[in-house]
Amino acid sequence: MAKKASKQTEEPLKLFYIFYNEERWVNWLHSLSEASFEVDEKSDEMPEGFRILDAFSVDITLSVLKVIKLYQNKRFSSEDALVQLGKIEVIVMSAAPEGDLEEIVEILQLPKVALFAACRKYLIGTFDKDIKTLVKTGRDRIEKDMESALEAAANIGASVIDGAACCGKYVKDDLENPTLFDEWLIECERMHEAMGSLKDFDESTGDED
Repeated sequence: MAKKASKQTEEPLKLFYIFYNEERWVNWLHSLSEASFEVDEKSDEMPEGFRILDAFSVDITLSVLKVIKLYQNKRFSSEDALVQLGKIEVIVMSAAPEGDLEEIVEILQLPKVALFAACRKYLIGTFDKDIKTLVKTGRDRIEKDMESALEAAANIGASVIDGAACCGKYVKDDLENPTLFDEWLIECERMHEAMGSLKDFDESTGDED
């Protein structure tokens, strides 16, 4: 009997995890709607709206990668993780609200296309790890074959999830007009940072915060 109790202690119920949900998404949208995006010429600080937008973006990336960590920690099968990933993707990639927030939310969503594609590729388990070549491929194809460029970004992101270091050295800080592929690379770099911050995630049961 004692052995059985020990086993139950070692295998936390998935039920205890509270994942990214519609309420969380709506709360962030509400914060954005009340924030100012006006630049204060007397201040060096980024406008409040853009600070919230950045935190909003990071929150999504972390929430998605917590699903991946649960898979890596053998709490989820790949099938379970793909289902949960799909639920979050439906929320995050839903139609942007009409009005003042529409363009801002679309800016938020575009990099997340690579995040979700990378996670799916990682969970399926087959991806290219030649990041240098993938970056070149993505940059060459983004204007004429977006689907192929996204495939390159997804492979890079999957490699990052798998432990590869990327993509700071490939992100050009001086770009005046970054392409969508550059935005995807920045998201891959954020994924790298997020995976590092989640190193100890899931040491005990509880919600995803």
